[in-house]
Amino acid sequence: MIDKFMATASEAVADIHDGATILVSGFGISGQPLELLDALAEQGARELTVVCNNGGSGDSGLARLIRLGRVRKLVASYPRGAEATAFEDAFASGRLEFECVPQGTLAERLRAAGAGLGGFLTPTAYGTELAEGKEARVINGVGYVFESPLHGDFALVKADRADRWGNLVYRKAGRNFGPPMSMAARTTIVQVQERVGLGDLDPESVVTPGIFVQRVVRIADDERSEP
Repeated sequence: MIDKFMATASEAVADIHDGATILVSGFGISGQPLELLDALAEQGARELTVVCNNGGSGDSGLARLIRLGRVRKLVASYPRGAEATAFEDAFASGRLEFECVPQGTLAERLRAAGAGLGGFLTPTAYGTELAEGKEARVINGVGYVFESPLHGDFALVKADRADRWGNLVYRKAGRNFGPPMSMAARTTIVQVQERVGLGDLDPESVVTPGIFVQRVVRIADDERSEP
């Protein structure tokens, strides 16, 4: 019988290794898997490359990992959000490498990885510092930059509900980067607030099919959830 639920967040992240590339869902803290990230902080993996829209806030989740010095490189669009002192301190002191990727480009690089594409051309960032060192072309008078797929060893994702096969339903803005990250990682680990029975999810509402999910953890009564 297929049942992808695990007992604890600590068990779910136990095999994340030093030097891994981790895709982390979230738009600010909306949809960010804080409990999985805190479990990873306790687990102790180091030299991580983290791909996330933001750089964390306060002193939990991704911000905690950065403050502990576990993150070697951050790939993000907007790292300096509210209370992003962990990122600011680490970057200013040279302890953290940062790659800035425009938000739409970030999403498309993830989608390209999940779809098995070799990359894509985009006009975004053409002629700017973000395009330095990348292939550029002019097509019909418009400049384009070639962007490569963005794969992950693991994805840490937050969804709303899941069945035991790992089919996922998200809640409003909490959906954000979860679907493409689930497809772009070799191992996708998801925290949800509710476990439902097989057949209880409307098939038309399932955004991420269970084929892209390897592990699920139920985090009940998450006090830090977005409204």
